[in-house]
Amino acid sequence: MAVKIRLARRGRKKAAMFDIVVADSRSPRDGRFIEKIGTYNPQTNPATINFDGEKAFDWIMKGAQPTDTVRAMLSYRGVLYRKHLQLGVIKGAISQDTADQRFTDWKEQKDAKIEGKRTNLGNAKEDARKQRLAAETKVNEARAEAQRAKQAAALAAAAPAAEAETTEAEAPAETTEEAGA
Repeated sequence: MAVKIRLARRGRKKAAMFDIVVADSRSPRDGRFIEKIGTYNPQTNPATINFDGEKAFDWIMKGAQPTDTVRAMLSYRGVLYRKHLQLGVIKGAISQDTADQRFTDWKEQKDAKIEGKRTNLGNAKEDARKQRLAAETKVNEARAEAQRAKQAAALAAAAPAAEAETTEAEAPAETTEEAGA
């Protein structure tokens, strides 16, 4: 019986989530499986990969073959590197303590890299938000300035007309006074 570690699809249309399962290679994609070892959500950024590393390592050491996508996930989380180190221990090339230390160092570096990516994405999102806000403020100021200029022009046009009306109102009064004298 050939055992595979593969993805089983679930979730609604165009919003897929996957279970990481250990299954017989002859069973259908979403059919029977031996054991569910985790989940994978490609909808998030970065993609969310949750699985039991110990179970995955045990199945890999027993000879289970991961599919290409699952192989990439196992490599990303260090399961394949741990297998590589364990094979070195079995062959006698390195000691178990050395292998554990190398894996721990690698894991710390990888976690720092992942956290750095998350913070960079958060910072980029915040910078983009600030730029949009600054652009919107600039547009609003331009609109307000245009509105003020329009109002000033209307007041300037209304002021000479008002002066002309007051001058015309005073002029006939003077002519009547002159006629009466």
